[in-house]
Amino acid sequence: MSHVSSFLRRQQRLQRETPPLPRALNEECGVFGIINHDGPASQKVAMGLHALQHRGQEGAGITTYYEGEFHQAKELGLVADNFTEQSVFDNLPGTAGIGHTRYSTAGGGGAKNLQPLYADLETGGIALAHNGNLTNNRVLRRRLINRGAIFHTTSDSELFIQLTALSRGLNMSEKIIDAAREVEGAFALVVLTRDAMYGVRDAVGIRPLVLGKLGDSYVLASESCAFDLIGAEVVRDVEPGEMVICGRDGSLVSRRWAAERLARPCIFELIYFARPNSFVDGESVYEIRKRLGRTMAEESHVEADLISPIPDSGVPSAIGYAQASGVPYEMALIRSHFVGRTFIEPSQQMREMKVQRKHSANIGVVKGKRVVLVDDSLVRGTTSRKIISMLRDAGAKEVHIRVACPPIRFPDFYGIDTPSKEELLAHDRDVEDMRQLIGADTLSFLSLDGLYQALGKGKRDQTQPAFTDHCFTGDYPTANPDHDDRDNVVQQLSLLREAR
Repeated sequence: MSHVSSFLRRQQRLQRETPPLPRALNEECGVFGIINHDGPASQKVAMGLHALQHRGQEGAGITTYYEGEFHQAKELGLVADNFTEQSVFDNLPGTAGIGHTRYSTAGGGGAKNLQPLYADLETGGIALAHNGNLTNNRVLRRRLINRGAIFHTTSDSELFIQLTALSRGLNMSEKIIDAAREVEGAFALVVLTRDAMYGVRDAVGIRPLVLGKLGDSYVLASESCAFDLIGAEVVRDVEPGEMVICGRDGSLVSRRWAAERLARPCIFELIYFARPNSFVDGESVYEIRKRLGRTMAEESHVEADLISPIPDSGVPSAIGYAQASGVPYEMALIRSHFVGRTFIEPSQQMREMKVQRKHSANIGVVKGKRVVLVDDSLVRGTTSRKIISMLRDAGAKEVHIRVACPPIRFPDFYGIDTPSKEELLAHDRDVEDMRQLIGADTLSFLSLDGLYQALGKGKRDQTQPAFTDHCFTGDYPTANPDHDDRDNVVQQLSLLREAR
């Protein structure tokens, strides 16, 4: 009994010391930075963030540097609602700046977690914007708190600030590298100091980071689409395990901070997150998604009268499917562009209400027709179930669902806001069970090998997969001590309670 009570007290203390793991995982965000711009950097940063708005809608922030001082503005809401007035830019002077768009999650929001984060260190000020999620956040945070560290946010991004401050590195680049070597998980960092702008990518390249050039200015962004809006050119992707240092003198230095490993970029960037007009490793995301659709048509075509996307993310794959199958492409659904994504809503009722507001059936197109609906992914099944019912009410004769990726059976720990394992539709169900639950006439997913082939990688190499694809396979590319610890704690508590 005393052992059980001691164990329970210890777990309760650790839960008080560290923030709870959110029901929905942390955000998929956007980062942007520019240095040596010949005009106000803040305006270019705002434009870059606007292009990255699809990566985060909860809030945005900009930090600039001018004549020895850092200037910052962070606001909840959209970029266009907060960073368009000249008075805002007047308060953000300087030729160098970085910015961040944050993705809203259930339980992970709030103004205090908006970025960039800023701190005054012994070596000078540092501002940091982070895309990704650290999988040893709880472990590191607990250790630092025990050493006397004071955290001002519940964001794992603050660990980079704390670890950089504690580093004994001789200069800022050494300190940032020391911090990067302490963490596990996924990150793309854009860091601004008084002397330089740094871009840092995690050791296997899970989260994306692109280097560009605008005149004499170097630019960093989560996606190349941010360069299009400001007229910058793509130089290259920042490599996994690489730090690029863009100096105020116009220099560019590359440093490898991690031993070279097999790159495993997030496969969901290509399937879902990246904008279709972005380029990844020199290849158009739009063309990649059309290939996914063509491969689906080869693997699982069904007789139909029309092919339609579930807009907007399913559009390129639906086009590819229609082209390969020879079946006309039509819009069976009309989407409202004033409603956000549905799968991150904190309650099932709210998600279902949002689905009804987000999509409307195009009755004149679907009545009496056999419809193939193409989507990029199937997570909880909430959206698909409502849409299928909506199309049947509009007179559709048959509704077939085709999904441009394999079933999502495992949660993500690297920055994608997927639900818990138990909430995933495909976690413990086969395709027929899922088909019955969503009410489709047929349901088919793109095979894992088909996905890899469409991405130009041939069949998946089980020993050296080319992507981070754990959502389909359970093959996580890094250690996940926070989540392993949580699972162990839950299991131990269950066993102890049974023993009592």
